Amino acid sequence: MSDGLYITGSEPATGKSAVALGLFDLLARRVGRLGVFRPVVRSRDEPDRVVDLLLPRAPGSPPYEASLGVTYAEVLADEDRALSEVVARYRALAARCDRVLVVGTDFGEAGAARELSLNARIAVNLGLPVVCTVSGHGRDAAEVDRAVDVGTDALRRAGCDVVAVVVNRVAPGEHAAVRQSLAGREPAAWALPDVPALTAPTMAEIARACDARVLVGDAAALRRETSGVLVAAMTVPNLLDRLVDDVVVITPGDRADVLLGVLAAHLSDALPQPAGLVLTGGLEPAASVLELVRRLPTVVPVVLTDLDTHATTTVADTVPGWLNAEAPRKVDVALALFEEHVDGAALLDRAEVHRARVTTPLMFEHGLLDRARADRRHVVLPEGTDERVLQAADRLLRRGVVDLTLLGDPAEVRAAAVRAGADVSAARVLDPCDPALREELAVEYARRRAHRGVTMDAARDVVVDVSYAGTLMVALGMADGMVSGATHTTAQTIRPALELIRTTEGVSIVSSVFFMCLVDRVLVYGDCAVNVHPDAEQLAEIAVTSAGTAARFGVEPRVAMLSYSTGESGSGADVDRVRAATELVRGRAPDLSVEGPIQYDAAVDAGVARTKLPGSAVAGRATVFVFPDLNTGNNTYKAVQRSAGAVAVGPVLQGLRKPVNDLSRGATVQDIVNTVAITAIQAQDPALDGTAQDPALDGTAQGIS
Repeated sequence: MSDGLYITGSEPATGKSAVALGLFDLLARRVGRLGVFRPVVRSRDEPDRVVDLLLPRAPGSPPYEASLGVTYAEVLADEDRALSEVVARYRALAARCDRVLVVGTDFGEAGAARELSLNARIAVNLGLPVVCTVSGHGRDAAEVDRAVDVGTDALRRAGCDVVAVVVNRVAPGEHAAVRQSLAGREPAAWALPDVPALTAPTMAEIARACDARVLVGDAAALRRETSGVLVAAMTVPNLLDRLVDDVVVITPGDRADVLLGVLAAHLSDALPQPAGLVLTGGLEPAASVLELVRRLPTVVPVVLTDLDTHATTTVADTVPGWLNAEAPRKVDVALALFEEHVDGAALLDRAEVHRARVTTPLMFEHGLLDRARADRRHVVLPEGTDERVLQAADRLLRRGVVDLTLLGDPAEVRAAAVRAGADVSAARVLDPCDPALREELAVEYARRRAHRGVTMDAARDVVVDVSYAGTLMVALGMADGMVSGATHTTAQTIRPALELIRTTEGVSIVSSVFFMCLVDRVLVYGDCAVNVHPDAEQLAEIAVTSAGTAARFGVEPRVAMLSYSTGESGSGADVDRVRAATELVRGRAPDLSVEGPIQYDAAVDAGVARTKLPGSAVAGRATVFVFPDLNTGNNTYKAVQRSAGAVAVGPVLQGLRKPVNDLSRGATVQDIVNTVAITAIQAQDPALDGTAQDPALDGTAQGIS
């Protein structure tokens, strides 16, 4: 088994970076400490595009400079000496990582034949299996076959162990034929279709190439990919006839009519959406025009260059569209393509990359997406105009993780998506104020709350609240789960669920857990978000429910019932409550490993455990931590999150008949992605199939009636 994997193109322009991105995320599913290495770079003093793309995706990786080998100049001066340095630098990095993805040269310095030979020589000297990328651009199936043969034969003759081939940028019309021709090949080969968005420049890249400054527009909007350029030297009616989605409009800066016409088109639902405008000649629009533009509800980026229109068009037409960390939509498209068309498990098995014994935060997050994608569910996001929610929705939709419904006024959702630089066109957008939907939801709400005297008029007022609307959609089966809380409080998210969905059979309270992703393991903390001071019965229920949640998400449950005292060493009402809860857990779940009361240090530290609780099956090895009250739990999870650099995923609500989950109002885009994936996985549980007793007919839950 090797300690790395080497990816190289067989020729220029194979789209190696996109394949490297897919391989890197694939490795992250199995490998703990994952490194990236570039054996040859243009300069060690300047950023490397591939390292910039991959390294941030593996938190805790070695320093940036450890990922860089030698320069092209050093290779050209003395290849043998440079190769020796590459091997030494690689070994130094590999000693700090479990696996390293080595991304070969860019075929831009020494000629294709020499660079392929150089990559082969490096791979052999590093002792790494090779994944070869081949260009399918402009080739039919027979031509692709020949290109694969040429590339793999050259690498094998040089002594490389070629374990897989990925043919990239295959024309969509040729994709089926290419796949068929590659079937049964040795080594295994896969084909990725050509997606223009991956090679299209962003508005920001065009602006940089033209040395333009931004007059209007934020960073998110500038990251939008473009579809081409359109020179606006005509009247506005003729221009509007020629607009297409994502085009960059180039016009002299004194053409206020064009500027305002394009922005009006952007505000219209009926016309194509441009990616932005480049104003030329250094002619800044009049102050009154700029003031009007800045007061519009949404504005595409407007940049100003000193170049004239002809020079600007020439430059913009030739800007390459790189896959990089500044283009998150491209990253998601590339990952989705790789996941759809490459059998990742088979590829890693060929390279003998086995699963690690530990679970890192990155592995846990990837595992969530994989499980959600395997049995795709429908999640409703009530906060449809929040920019973080929209960016998370874009990522989830591009990766094919879930189906989504966004709640809100469609025009407002669309405007917010433009501001966020997010494409949510694949999501369903529903307005709770829509008369038909409002009436449907109101009828159901009045029925379920009839025992509280709720009238239809009152129900119509309630269901326009997006939290209630989203919860009712889950209750009615219009969605499988809901995620909210980016702009709403926990109470606003949970109360409708308690009223309308209620708890599962045998569970009296809704509780929560956080998945605390440490450097080398994932722990489960409960309850840190919902129950203020649970009694012994409730603590026992939280423990059993949390253990079930942990097991569902791949964490072997060993439950620590936390207290300020360990074993029989202390007494008092709080300790006795935890002791009683522990006995209840043992009675209800005799096969569950549980210890309590126990202090945190005895639960996690084997040395302390040997002193305080020798012979315990849980002490020193606990994975599920049940806190005695909300004050202790909430403070502890935040302390660990901030002090130990842990990734806190949650809170994940548990005990409801159908999944509803709450977000922190400080949630990041990745937090939202993780929580939606968790919600989808919860919805996959056969126990949550909607066949339970109508919650409107059962008793009360957690004080809600």
